[in-house]
Amino acid sequence: MANQNEGARTEVAILGGGCFWCLEAVYQQARGVTRVESGYMGGDTPHPTYEQVCGGATGHAEVVRLEFDPALISYRDILEIFFTIHDPTTLNRQGNDVGTQYRSVIFTTSAEQEAVARKVMAEMAGVWDAPIVTHIEPAKTWYKAESYHQDYFNQHPLQGYCAFVVAPKVAKFRKVFANRLKETA
Repeated sequence: MANQNEGARTEVAILGGGCFWCLEAVYQQARGVTRVESGYMGGDTPHPTYEQVCGGATGHAEVVRLEFDPALISYRDILEIFFTIHDPTTLNRQGNDVGTQYRSVIFTTSAEQEAVARKVMAEMAGVWDAPIVTHIEPAKTWYKAESYHQDYFNQHPLQGYCAFVVAPKVAKFRKVFANRLKETA
């Protein structure tokens, strides 16, 4: 898909690794990522609400949908960030967030993405002390989360969850991937 504003080619990545606020906050700072939206994917209920997804009965995961310029950041780089900023060894949970909606999942949009995801996951298996439980699945219907979930960390940095859960993940990203940060004005 083409990004008409910049004339650059963009691609899409869809990832779930716990609360979408965490992933959104990190990828917003990654150079080459041009758009980040929080939403839901992987379930059976059409047009689910946050409350339905949190209830765990819809089958959806909280995910982020990234648009990125592969000339500036590769899909592989996006996945290396993903496997570093969340724990891919815990089934259906990240910290105190428990349930299938918080599962570690990569929704692929092509056979090429699936191959890269499987390769990166195999390489990252040696980094973790426990087996990686991340699922790799073909992308399904994307549902954008409610507007109050978009850009959440930037709008609520002092909110308890943001201060104690999101902020440390952002700090880890900034330290480990300093060479991947967007330039600030």
